[in-house]
Amino acid sequence: MSAQTVILASGSESRRRLLANAGVEAEAIRPNVDEDAAKATFRASGMRVADQAMQLAELKAVKVSQRMPGLVIGGDQMLNLDGEPIDKPRDMADAGNHLRKFSGKTHRLETAIVIAENGEPVWRHLSAPKLTVRPLSEDFIASYLEASGEGLLKTVGAYMLEDLGAQLFTRIEGDYFTILGLPLLPLLDYLRTRGVLQS
Repeated sequence: MSAQTVILASGSESRRRLLANAGVEAEAIRPNVDEDAAKATFRASGMRVADQAMQLAELKAVKVSQRMPGLVIGGDQMLNLDGEPIDKPRDMADAGNHLRKFSGKTHRLETAIVIAENGEPVWRHLSAPKLTVRPLSEDFIASYLEASGEGLLKTVGAYMLEDLGAQLFTRIEGDYFTILGLPLLPLLDYLRTRGVLQS
């Protein structure tokens, strides 16, 4: 195994846990990027949702990499509903509105990851799982929000697939790890090429 340092430029507990469970020791450092300002700029320019996710992932990785040695992983995930970017719900009422909007439709989770080294991006990957939400009744939405609680406000789609969120869907096309926020398999493959993991 290599002594190469791996840093996760994120405060996401889910991403940190995915890496740890896969045997990757990574120090988590918040990048302190003003995501709202960046998104406003991207959207004013008409940037595609996938490109917004990639740009944010790069911003995070590069910002931390400018001050820390090693391989810095930046990630971002945006929900794309028919070309419209959907942000994390502001409160539980907004989470309910998200679910009503998704009901009976298919959306994509544009999930980008960038690795930076010495302040420069050295690797990029984008995955976009497609998730089809079944038609949701008002009674289901109310009970789902009550049972799930405010943890939903940390998620881009007001669901956690590993919990009650599994009940929302009729079809999922894509990688489970990516839906949780990290395209883990291509990331592990790259880390093997860098000698961080055994090949």
